[in-house]
Amino acid sequence: MDLTVLVVLVISLALFFDFTNGFHDTANAMATPIATRALKPKTAVALAAVLNLVGAFLSTEVAKTISGGMIREGEGGVQITPEFIFAGLIGAIVWNLTTWYLGLPSSSSHALFGGLIGSALVGAGIGAIDFGVVMSKVVLPAIFAPLIAGLTAFTATRIAYAITRRYDGRPDGRGVFRYGQIFSSSLVALAHGTNDAQKTMGVITLTLIAAGMQEPGSGPEFWVVVACAVAIAVGTYSGGWRIIRTMGTGLTAVKPAQGFSAETSTAATILASSHLGFALSTTQVASGSVIGSGLGRRGSSVRWGTARSILVGWVLTLPAAAAVGAVAALLAHLGAVGIVIDAILGLGFILGIFLLSRHDRVDHASLEKEVNAAGEIVKIQKAKQRSRA
Repeated sequence: MDLTVLVVLVISLALFFDFTNGFHDTANAMATPIATRALKPKTAVALAAVLNLVGAFLSTEVAKTISGGMIREGEGGVQITPEFIFAGLIGAIVWNLTTWYLGLPSSSSHALFGGLIGSALVGAGIGAIDFGVVMSKVVLPAIFAPLIAGLTAFTATRIAYAITRRYDGRPDGRGVFRYGQIFSSSLVALAHGTNDAQKTMGVITLTLIAAGMQEPGSGPEFWVVVACAVAIAVGTYSGGWRIIRTMGTGLTAVKPAQGFSAETSTAATILASSHLGFALSTTQVASGSVIGSGLGRRGSSVRWGTARSILVGWVLTLPAAAAVGAVAALLAHLGAVGIVIDAILGLGFILGIFLLSRHDRVDHASLEKEVNAAGEIVKIQKAKQRSRA
């Protein structure tokens, strides 16, 4: 297959992955403000899309980690060819769409890393992977970032409720946190664009370097930054309602003070990690923050069954995507025929998931109805308590 055609195919697939990353991870920023009715669903995703777009232009440190870190550069250049980057992207997309259909907030980032690692192992051998970089900038952040974010959210929630506690029969003033959520969720969306869009920038840059179209060690070109920013913004605007439902109502019943605390903790963790070049999972950080905020509010409960399912998804993401990437890489070894087979199988899977999702559709209208119904239940319960008093 002509190298230029192959590079165009890889870039197109990378941008599609960026699109799936957008709708897969919209929940990280907007699940809690939607759950507390601080923002309407369509307004929330539109705001997140704009801020994802802006955030993508703020840094390129994470992109450099992927384009010049995980995959070693040998004497002959990067030790992975565009064919195997194509295969790795298929692994990432397959896992991303699978977890989206299940409503499971898994890591798009780790799906990408897993797909690339599995493909590189088949295509170039174990020596192509810099496991030092993988451990220090991927695995360790995956372990510690959710814990740090959760602890921060727990502490912030405790403080928020302590300074707004009721006394002398006066209102507690906690309703103001609903407005604060607009700011905090916007900050998370900005941070998400800063961290996650860069991962696709890194993949495209890696492809151009591997094809000899860009100097090794260089960062993403401006057109790559623009294309990735637009792709993730469009994906974010499309929704990702299944995962928003899980994050917003599946882990814990979120109140405005909790939501504000969780979002602020998430944003702080992501922005600090982006500055240091850690390619962490924004989904893991956001989930850790929501759980921490649930533990921080007295009378709140965390749905540990849902939390366990999410944890299993976290553990399986990297190896599962690596396995799919490796199989796709084995087919890519066949040359142009293998690439075509990969493309047909990948397209068939995408269409299959789309058709399945139509039978159990979740959209902004159904989600808003669920949130409003939950709000009415809370009002009824409060009215009953007053009448008994």
